[in-house]
Parts: sequence; structure tokens; C-alpha cells
Amino acid sequence: MELFISKLLPLFIYPLGLACLGLIVAMCCLWKQPRIAAVAMVISFGVLFLGGNYVVAQNLTAALERQNPAPNPLPKVAAIIVLGGGVRGQIPPSPWLDVNDAGDRILYGAKLWREGYAPYLVLSGGRVDSTPGASEATDMAKIAQAWGVPITAILLEPNSRTTYENAQFTQELLQKQAISGPVLLVTSAWHMPRALGIFRHFNLDVVPAPTDYRSNGTTVLAGLAAIPFYLIPDAEQLRLTTIMLKEYFGLGVYWLRGWL
Repeated sequence: MELFISKLLPLFIYPLGLACLGLIVAMCCLWKQPRIAAVAMVISFGVLFLGGNYVVAQNLTAALERQNPAPNPLPKVAAIIVLGGGVRGQIPPSPWLDVNDAGDRILYGAKLWREGYAPYLVLSGGRVDSTPGASEATDMAKIAQAWGVPITAILLEPNSRTTYENAQFTQELLQKQAISGPVLLVTSAWHMPRALGIFRHFNLDVVPAPTDYRSNGTTVLAGLAAIPFYLIPDAEQLRLTTIMLKEYFGLGVYWLRGWL
């Protein structure tokens, strides 16, 4: 039930779901209450227009991504923790594992291990979707090994389905393996504020090592000629806005529960 509330229920308050609800209301009221129908259509259009707007999407993203930059230089630590969310199990006819935008997480984590920042690579992630096969942690381990990380250096946490569980189960794993001291936390830059907060809630000494940046680093319009292109709704920007609203929603829930 908690997973349903945190993952599925909020879909109805994100731009596309909210616009669909507005259009349903408009269709139901079109003949008998045309004013309500008109208001619902205007609201639906406004939600899609703002949600798909480049400036809105980039500002929402940059506000999260700029909060926890990596220290320069990165310190040597006891372990590198990589959070799941970027790897999908092999589904025929795909010849191997698939990665999405957040696949940067495991690639960057493996790179840091190869550069000698820690002796262990901790991979945290179960399966939230219905993808068949092993846990995401197991699939990430396959990618890490393909990048040259030996299985002896990899520790798996294959049961977590939320960021809270990532931190809880990883803390238990580190304690069981008698690994202490600071650790590098690798996740998407926009996910780092919530991840960093919850790992510290479990008394882990975490150092941010963000990756998978989605914003372009600036929200300034590049000349008057570009303004029309930035204002026209775009499906990719709508997707980005939705991802960021999910993250803000998650931050709010974690704060209300006293975890941050």
C-alpha cells in the first residue's frame, strides 16, 4: 500500500494526469454546464503549456541539481554506493541489459572504483516494476563487471524499492560487512538532495558524487530569437517537469515523516 501511495497515486496530480482529469471533467460537463467545461479545458491547457515549457522544466531541475555538488577533489572513501533506477533487465529481443538516462549512475560508480576511490562498490536496488529476472542490483553488477570491476569488490543490496529502503538496507549491509567511515553516494544530481538526507538520517557519513545532470546549467534564454522555441510546449520538457515534480513530492513526503 505504501508503495502504491508513493509511486502510483501521485500520477494523477502530475501535468499529464491532471490535464487528462481536466479534459474528462470538460467532456462530462460540456452540454449541461458549459462554463465549467470551459474552465476545465483552460486549466488543462495551462497545465500542459507550463509543464512542457523549457524555462519551467529547466528551473525546476536546476534548483535540485545545484544543491549538492561533488567536492573537488573527491576524497578516498571506504565504499562507493550506487543507487538503482537506471537499469532494466533483459527483455527479448534486446540482446542484453537496457539502461535509461539514469544509467549514468552505475557507469560513473564503476569509473570511480576503477580510479581507486574505494575498495568496494555497493549496488543498491530491487525491482519496482514488473520487469522479469534478477534484482536491479544484480543487473548493475553485470554492467560493473563488464567495465572491469571484479565480483570480489562488489557488494549487493537487492531488496530496496524506495530511496528510504536504499539507505536502510545499505546501512545494514555496511554494518554486517564491518565497513565504516565515509562513503561516496552516486545517484542522479536531481535525486541527490533526498538521497543524501535519508542516508544521513541513518547516520552514514556520505559524500555526494552526483551524475546524470538533466539541466543545461543555466536558465537564461539565449537571445530573443530562441524565445518562441523555449515557450512552445515540448514532450521532452513535459517529461522532465514530471520527473522533477515527483522528486519534489518525494522530498515533501520525507520531510513530513521526519526523515530529512
